[in-house]
Amino acid sequence: MSSISLHKKLEKHAGLLVFGILFVSSIGGLVQVLPVLFQESLSTASANTVPYGSVQLQGRDIYIREGCHVCHSQQVRPLLAEVKRYGAYSRAGEFVYDRPFMWGSKRTGPDLHRVGGKYSDAWQRVHLLDPRSVVNDSIMPAYPWLADKPASAIGDIQKKMRVLKTLGHPYSEQEIAAAPAALEGLTELDALVAYLQVLGTAAVDSENEEGHH
Repeated sequence: MSSISLHKKLEKHAGLLVFGILFVSSIGGLVQVLPVLFQESLSTASANTVPYGSVQLQGRDIYIREGCHVCHSQQVRPLLAEVKRYGAYSRAGEFVYDRPFMWGSKRTGPDLHRVGGKYSDAWQRVHLLDPRSVVNDSIMPAYPWLADKPASAIGDIQKKMRVLKTLGHPYSEQEIAAAPAALEGLTELDALVAYLQVLGTAAVDSENEEGHH
């Protein structure tokens, strides 16, 4: 059978055409996915990379819920312009405990992977409540409701930590038991600021640091 007649046969039979598309797509997917499953560097935490604490974990869920990841990426790429602006480029081992990842490349707002400790807690609070009071030309919306909602209301923190533990996050039973108390009296604003202040603070290797000083 010639390639032309085979092509015509595929075009006339929707079932065969769909099967062919799925078959070719699956090959492409396997080529991309399988190497990742066996690449140890992608599952080994870098120095000082630890799971998010209970407050930071709640803050991360708030960050996702409010769509912050739509405008702010969390991946400093190894390009001169990026490392000069944001700091040391991101390494795979820093994201071992991120589920889901919030990488991305399009930036409506600045990349936030190295924002931890760059500003004070007070600055972060004001920025979230009234962005233009600290950044005149900011297009970021304000989030005043975060100051009124309790951080403990974002799902069952203990259940969340236990699920993550089954996925390999080394939470101890003591940490899980203490999680509700850690959230007592805190607002969603407190939790979100706690999350922002830990972003990118895990140590990177000295060679990477020297390259950007």
